[in-house]
Amino acid sequence: MKRTTIWILIIMMLLTFVGLIALQARFVRINAEMIENQFNENVQRSLFQTVSLVEENEALEYLSQTLEGNDYSGKKNKVLSLDAQNIRLKNDIDSMADNPKLTSDQLNRPSIRLSTRHGKATIEETSRYLQEKFQQNFSRSKTILDQAVFRWLRESDKKEISERVNFQELNGILERVLVNNGVPLPFYYSIVDNQGKLIYRCQKEFREELVNTNNNLYTQKLFPSEDSNKSAYLQVVFPTKQNYILNSMNLILPSVALIALILCIFIVAIIIIFRQKQLNNMKNDFVNNMTHEFKTPISTISLASQMLQDPSVGKTPEALKNISKVIRDETKRLSLQVEKVMQMAIFERDKSTLKLNEIQINSLITDIIGNFSLKVTSKGGKISSNLKAKNDVALIDEVHFTNVIFNLMDNALKYSDKPLLLSIETWNEKDNLLISIEDNGIGIHKEDLKRIFEKFYRVSTGNLHNVKGFGLGLAYVKKIVTEHKGSIKVESEINIGTKFTITIPTLKN
Repeated sequence: MKRTTIWILIIMMLLTFVGLIALQARFVRINAEMIENQFNENVQRSLFQTVSLVEENEALEYLSQTLEGNDYSGKKNKVLSLDAQNIRLKNDIDSMADNPKLTSDQLNRPSIRLSTRHGKATIEETSRYLQEKFQQNFSRSKTILDQAVFRWLRESDKKEISERVNFQELNGILERVLVNNGVPLPFYYSIVDNQGKLIYRCQKEFREELVNTNNNLYTQKLFPSEDSNKSAYLQVVFPTKQNYILNSMNLILPSVALIALILCIFIVAIIIIFRQKQLNNMKNDFVNNMTHEFKTPISTISLASQMLQDPSVGKTPEALKNISKVIRDETKRLSLQVEKVMQMAIFERDKSTLKLNEIQINSLITDIIGNFSLKVTSKGGKISSNLKAKNDVALIDEVHFTNVIFNLMDNALKYSDKPLLLSIETWNEKDNLLISIEDNGIGIHKEDLKRIFEKFYRVSTGNLHNVKGFGLGLAYVKKIVTEHKGSIKVESEINIGTKFTITIPTLKN
């Protein structure tokens, strides 16, 4: 897939996700506003009902004290028995109308009898009499009630708000009304005057910072029908309002989580696409490099074979020896390249097939040093070893583990800009065998250290352009060490050198 096509797909998917997220965000915002508006309406309705009940209770209490000294304030569940109080109050007013002296004795109501003394029915006269009697009673009752209300209004204007409202009772009224209106949340309330001065605050722990946070303060005037200079206001704060709104949006959370999951999958897919693209480029470079690496020894061997067949070329023993040496060296070089290609096949399998045997690591490393020392000394270098591990027997695949040590030593030689000083050491820690291979080469940058074990990754060699390879060596080393249930770490400093440390389990004695 072309890079342009990939970017077009990414841009289209990004635009789609941005639109989807914008729509979802708008839906969540609108839903939150609707829930908050409904909450505000319920609270305002509750506050209005509360102050209305407080005002009605004050009127009932005053009238009950006026009518024959009855006290309604001592009744329990005042809010829940308003109908009963209204009936009783009406009966008291009727009693007062029949008894102008405002005594508690029952006034005998007039008995109405039909008279037949004149020899004709008097039903119409009786009905008219009853209507007149009712109008008289109603007029007297209305006059008494008007006088009582007038005195109540005149006296209430002189009273302080603390004398007119029972704050403890207000708490119960407010709590019941809020629950009835679907607001079962904890709350703080206070009473303030028209200047904002505090008159009363509930006994609950009050947090001042909640008052003006997120439209969390609700205010309702007490006795709203009055026009007084001593106005007071009921203020209510809900500390868990935001949590309530969020909990009311539980049905939206799954869709938000689903969009977030899809977005994460999209990001992971993009990362995988770019990694596959990068891997594909690396593989192409690998094929090109491999073709070049194979072409040189093959052409050299072909040329040598042509020289053997050319009759014009002298077949002296010395010439034959030189030609055979070229063929042998190039064949060996070609075999090494084929081996590296075979190493690549290991990465295509989840787990390679190892032939594990009990091997003495010190002896194995000694043999490798003997075979490799010629390369090092030919370039003016030197190999030193300190194989002090006493328990050096491990269960390993001899061929693959030999390749691991050889690859690390070969890298030290390739990435050295001066005569190589290679140091190899073994020692024991607990039940493990540790092998260190340290050189004085060009070193590795910190940003490269994190990726040197990645497949096809090659460290920049700076001004060195003669270093060839497929970028598989260290990845192969990492895989083989891991499959031997071991680990490998690297330490390096630029222009000082690099040290690889391999840890593998040993066989217990």
